[in-house]
Parts: sequence; C-alpha cells; structure tokens
Amino acid sequence: MTGPKPLANILEITPYKGGQKLEHGWKLSSNENPLGCSPAAREALAKTAEHLEIYPDGSALKLREAIGKKYGIDPDRVVCGAGSDEIFQLLGRAYLSPGDEIIQSEHGFLVYRLVAQQSGAKCISAPEQDLKADVDAILARVTDRTKIVFLANPNNPTGSYIPFDEVKRLHAGLREDVLLVLDGAYAEYVQKNDYAAGMELAGEAPNVLVTRTFSKIHGLAGLRIGWAYGPESVIDAIHRVRGPFNTTSVAQAAAVAALGDDAFVTGSVEHNNSELDRVGPALQKLGFKVYPSVGNFLLIEFEDREGRRAADADAFLRARGIVIRDMNAYGLPKCLRLSIGTKEANDDVLAAFEAFAKAG
Repeated sequence: MTGPKPLANILEITPYKGGQKLEHGWKLSSNENPLGCSPAAREALAKTAEHLEIYPDGSALKLREAIGKKYGIDPDRVVCGAGSDEIFQLLGRAYLSPGDEIIQSEHGFLVYRLVAQQSGAKCISAPEQDLKADVDAILARVTDRTKIVFLANPNNPTGSYIPFDEVKRLHAGLREDVLLVLDGAYAEYVQKNDYAAGMELAGEAPNVLVTRTFSKIHGLAGLRIGWAYGPESVIDAIHRVRGPFNTTSVAQAAAVAALGDDAFVTGSVEHNNSELDRVGPALQKLGFKVYPSVGNFLLIEFEDREGRRAADADAFLRARGIVIRDMNAYGLPKCLRLSIGTKEANDDVLAAFEAFAKAG
C-alpha cells in the first residue's frame, strides 16, 4: 500500500530546523533575547490566560491599534500573524504559482526559499558583496517571472545591513507588479544613522511590505506573534488567505503590553550593544574572523584545516554545554553563528573559544 502522495514540489523541500538546545548549558543558537521578555507582557499573558475558553479576536484589533499608535501608521494597513514567518507563508499563498520566481540575497533567511518551494516557485539567489546584499545583483536577476523580492535588513545570518538609500534604489529599479518585502526582524537593534526599516516606503508605495516580529527584541518567540504593514491591496490579499484565528489571545495581549514597555526594549538594546562590543573584539583577539553585525548575533569564520574547522569548534563547544548555530544550510560551511547571551553565558563562550584556540 502506497497511501496518498503529496505534491512533487513538497517532497523536494528540506524542512527548516531551528536552533538546537541542550538539557543543560547555554543555548545561543536562535538569536533569542537573553533578558527574557517584558514583565508587563508576562503579566498581560497571565491575565488573558484566565479565559482560554474564549476565541481570540480574529482581527487582532487592539494589537493593530497599538502598533499603529507606536509607529504612527494606519492600523487598517496592518496584519498580524503567527510570527513574521507566517506572513511570508501567506504571501506565498496569495502571490506565487508554479513557475514564478522570488529573489533573495545569497545568504538570505532560509524561510524565503521554503515559501517559494511550497508554491512550486523558484528561489533565485543574488550574489552578495562582502556578505552584504548587492542591489545591482538583485536587480540584474529580475525577470518577467519575478513576483517577490525578499530583503532581510539586517540580514540573518550575516548580521549585515544596507543603508536606506540602497533600499530605495532597489525599490526604484523594480516593476510595480513586483512585491518588495522588507524583513525587519532585527530592526530595533540597529543603531546606524543611515538605516531605516522602510515604514515610510511601505506607506507610500503600492508594492512594498514591511514585516516585523515580537520574537527578537521583545522576547516573545514562544508566543509566535508578528505583523506586516503595507498597501491596502497587499494587506487585503493576506487577510483573504490567513486563518480566521491565526494569532492567539495571549499572544495579542502580551504583544500589546510589550509595545508599551520602552524601558525593556532600551535595556535589551543597551545590553546587546555592550556585549557585541565586548564579545566580537575578544574573539578577534583570539584569532577568529568575526563579521561586523548590527543584530543580536555574530557570524564567526573558522580555518579550513583539520581540527580547526567550524564543525570541530561546534563539537568542542557542545562538549562544554554551549550550543551555537552551524551555517551549512546557508551556504556558509566555514562559519558558525553565535547569539549574544547574558554576560555569564558570554563569559563561558569566550572561555570555551580561548580553550579551542589554545587546543590548535
């Protein structure tokens, strides 16, 4: 007996694997907020959890209104999802057919490719320059079949970003029927004068969508809550393909409270910047190549020789209770990605890297 067969394009998909963890030790593989989440969000979650028998608001009105107030945007042009990942999935349902194409930067977020594969579309990767998105390379790969361009800015896993002027140049070079998706999952961490998440562009252009998440700076990864802002026509299309209750009541309530806790966000950014400035140079001093990052993680490159490769370092760290992320799936086999943890976790990481350096 053979049983039902899924679509051929589905069998070609390699499922996404999140960062692994150990029973004991430090999990620094998923770019989670080491400070946890806002106490206000935790309190709101507990209060809402007293009435789990009630369906959530399918329109997430209070959350959309809170987002609108926070960012000065029209809440009617906001749609919420189970993390920004679900927004990407919904875009695939709404805009992609077999034979279509999406474009991403060479080392873009893996989920974009999965979205294309699920729809029978093709993912085109544009080469990067020094692990940064290359606008000219992206535009050169636009064809009549291109439907969506995904740009993670900042990018995971490289930690790089492109200035907003370059984002605007990318948009100006696209046809109006090509949707530009600006993934700002790590936007709150960026402290650069030439950076912008693209909210203004999404408010004006008919083909720009900005996506954001509560998983990173707000520390609500376990609740799966994110949102998107863009043209009415795009938001309407997403609403038509999303589930009627795609975000939970507890996630909505916690997200509203998180938006109101500026002190927690500020503290998270300050901790991240301080530890980035400490950990990155310390690793470089030990002889490791560390790429500049504006996110809450670092991309580390290793030597290509016996005992000193990324896989060797990964095994060495795991033996000491430290899990970080291998980059094979991203086409970066020489690299590992390290999430910034608590000061204690980072101290242990540096000690482990020092031991690994001396072992070579």
